[in-house]
Amino acid sequence: MSALSRRRIRRPMAEINIVPYIDVMLVLLVIFMITTPLLNQGVDVNLPQAKSRPLKANETQPIVVSVDSRGQFFVNIASDPKAPIRAVDLQNMVQQAVASAKQKGQQQVVLVKGDETANYGTIVQAMVLLQQAGVSDVGLMTKQPIR
Repeated sequence: MSALSRRRIRRPMAEINIVPYIDVMLVLLVIFMITTPLLNQGVDVNLPQAKSRPLKANETQPIVVSVDSRGQFFVNIASDPKAPIRAVDLQNMVQQAVASAKQKGQQQVVLVKGDETANYGTIVQAMVLLQQAGVSDVGLMTKQPIR
């Protein structure tokens, strides 16, 4: 009889201890609760659906046209990117860069970076100049809001 009671004591338990799993689940829940509000930034808008891809590091450098608060144009492909440029020179530079990229079989990315205090008409004028230079798609640069 004592041999039977020893077998029952030594028999493996078929129960799972779920306390460690609950601890892990609660830690993951806290992590998700903290990170989820950080992912939703900006204003809620209905964006159009389109298949797009982010810029890759090995693609050509994008052309960035900047408009400052005084309405002056700057372009990063100029010999002096920090010097203001005339509208005609901007159009010619971009036109040459886009034509060169097309000859290589690439699409040149063009972005417009306008100062928030700049005249809206000046930014539109920059976009019209880019369109006349042969740019089909223009992206607008923004910055992340400060929390």
